[in-house]
Amino acid sequence: MIEVLAKLGRGPVFLAGEVLECVITFTNPLSASSTSASSEMLAWASAQIHCQFHASENRVVLPPSDGSKHDVQAENETVFVPNRGERGQCILSTPPKILFCDLRLDPGESKSYSYSETLPIDGPPSFRGQSVKYVYKLTIGCQRVNSPIKLLRVPFRVLVLHGLKDYQFPQDEAVAPSNPFLEEEEGLKKDSRLADLATELLMVATSRRSLHLYNISNTRGKVGSFCIFKTVYKIGEDVIGTFNFSEGDIPCLQFSVSLQTEESIQEEFQRRRGQPVSFTTHARHQEACLHTAQSSFSLPIPLSSTPGFTTNIGQPVLRQLLSPSLVVLAADPPSCPQCP
Repeated sequence: MIEVLAKLGRGPVFLAGEVLECVITFTNPLSASSTSASSEMLAWASAQIHCQFHASENRVVLPPSDGSKHDVQAENETVFVPNRGERGQCILSTPPKILFCDLRLDPGESKSYSYSETLPIDGPPSFRGQSVKYVYKLTIGCQRVNSPIKLLRVPFRVLVLHGLKDYQFPQDEAVAPSNPFLEEEEGLKKDSRLADLATELLMVATSRRSLHLYNISNTRGKVGSFCIFKTVYKIGEDVIGTFNFSEGDIPCLQFSVSLQTEESIQEEFQRRRGQPVSFTTHARHQEACLHTAQSSFSLPIPLSSTPGFTTNIGQPVLRQLLSPSLVVLAADPPSCPQCP
């Protein structure tokens, strides 16, 4: 028996374009004093990153697959296929990397190997919606002599930041100030620059304040106004807005604000014509406001949510937005009794 342990260097969340690093340890868990202890032989081990795409059959019609791309070797249990047995399609994968060949482990012995790979910058973000799913995994495959391949899958999350793909890092950085007493690997330096640039782009995009004011009315008159201070946020922020009912002609009994993810599929890939957009609610604020002149709300954007994106990678075009939804319940005006 062989135990395989995979540990991501700095957690399970990465930016597209960053370097994923993983330490993979192979152990023969039997004690040397055990009567059944014996050495174990592994023929090889390999690792590969892939992104799996899955669409809901109730909401999405996929284009016909190309039968010419069928790989007969994938059915062979001696061939390393990272997505074997998984639902959906593999839409993105990195080249496989061999960790070792012909490894012998004595009882109680362990060997560790380092795997690193740059995440493709042009891939979709991790997303689990009602219509489609994009899931990233690091798959480690190993094979004992005269045995089928065993797979270990390590899921992780990928975030895509608009504008980061088009940025070109300067080639000549010799004039940049550096500490000669510290040795820093090139991959770590690039990751640091990527993270700094992403932080800067996010700060610039989300710090812009632009007041958006909306009037709330119905057929009987004005109910009030709704104000939101900006329309671009980063995950983890609070969406803050205010209501003003002081100038309304119709009293408002109650309001409800929801923070929702909106998924829309290109019409040609919809299962039914005129199929409605699907929504997922992340947070909700509801308040009774009769005889209230002003009120406010704050909805946190969960860290597990996915920023807005659009994809078209051989699949249906998915447009995903995170936006507030507003429901206002207005009271009927009181009837005026007829005077004699």
